[in-house]
Amino acid sequence: MKRNVTQPKFIPIAQPVFGGNEKKYVLECLETGWISSIGRFIPLFEEAFATYCSEDYGIACNNGTSALHLALAGLGVGPGDEVVVPTLTYVATANAVRYCGARPVFIDSEPRTMTLDPRLLESCLSPRTKGIIAVHLFGHAADMDAIVEVARRNGLFVLEDAAEAHGALYRGRKIGGLSDAATFSFYGNKIITTGEGGMITTSDISLQKKINILRGQGMDPNRRYWFPVVGYNYRMTNIAAAIGLAQLEQIGQLLEKRFQLSRAYHRQLASLEDFFILPSEEPWARHVFWSYTVVMRDSLRLDRDELMKLLESDGIEKRPAFYPMHMLPHYRA
Repeated sequence: MKRNVTQPKFIPIAQPVFGGNEKKYVLECLETGWISSIGRFIPLFEEAFATYCSEDYGIACNNGTSALHLALAGLGVGPGDEVVVPTLTYVATANAVRYCGARPVFIDSEPRTMTLDPRLLESCLSPRTKGIIAVHLFGHAADMDAIVEVARRNGLFVLEDAAEAHGALYRGRKIGGLSDAATFSFYGNKIITTGEGGMITTSDISLQKKINILRGQGMDPNRRYWFPVVGYNYRMTNIAAAIGLAQLEQIGQLLEKRFQLSRAYHRQLASLEDFFILPSEEPWARHVFWSYTVVMRDSLRLDRDELMKLLESDGIEKRPAFYPMHMLPHYRA
C-alpha cells in the first residue's frame, strides 16, 4: 500500500534503540539454549545495574509492577497496613500496595517537579502507616532527603518507584540508591528496555534474600523444591537480561540523546510559556526526561483533547498525563 506523500511523517513518543550488543547477546542465548530464567546474563545484568545505582544488590524480575509487589512484600507490607503514595503516579504504584492487602494513602504532589510534596507527609501518617513510596515521576527525582527524614523520624521504610527515571540524579547521587529499596521498569518505552522487565535495587542483604525467595515461587535456595513460603513466578528470562545488559552498556548515550531533545523542546516552546508550563528541573536534580510533560494554562483557548487532535493531524504521537489515583473508581474515598 502506497503512503500518502502529503501525510506528515509520524513522530512517535518513544521507540527502543538497539545500537549495541543486543543481537550478539541474544544470539548467544539462542545458540546455548539458555533462554529461560537461568543463564549467565541474569546475574551479570543484576550486578551491573546495582553497581550503576551504587547499591549492593539487584534483583531482576519480569516487569516493573512485579518489582513493586516484590519490594513491598519483602518490606513486610500486609493487611491492615497503610502506605503513603503520591496520587499523581501510574496506577501500578497504588495497585502493588493493594496486592499486599494494604491501603494506599494518597498525597498531593509539588507542582514544579510533579513529585510527592514532603511538606504534606506528616498529615498523612497514622499508627497503621508502614512506609512511603517516592515516585520519580516522568524522570525528575523526588526530594529524597526531606522524605527520608520524615520516614526515619517515624520508623517507616522508603521505597523509590524509579520506573521512569533511570540515571536521574538527586544531589549528585543516582536515584535507585537513596532509600531502603528502589524499583525500575524496563518496558518498551523506558530509557533502557528489555521489552518487559523490572529490577529491584537495595543494599539490605536480608531484604535481598527475602525478595529472591519470593520471586521464585518461594523455593528455599538451599533445598530444591522445598517451599517454606508462598511466592510468585516473577523471574526475568536470560534473553531479557541479555538485552538489558546491552542497553545498560549504552545508557550514557541514550540519556544524552534525551538531554539534547529536551533542550530543543525548551528552545522551541520558550515563546509559548504564556500558554504552557514547561517541565522544571530543580538545581539539586538532573531530569532525564522520560516524558516531556507540559501543563496547559487557562490562557490557551483549547482544551486538552482538541490540542491532541491537532498534534495527531501533524503526525505527532501524544498522550494525556496520568489520572490522579484518587479519581479512579476503585480508589475514590
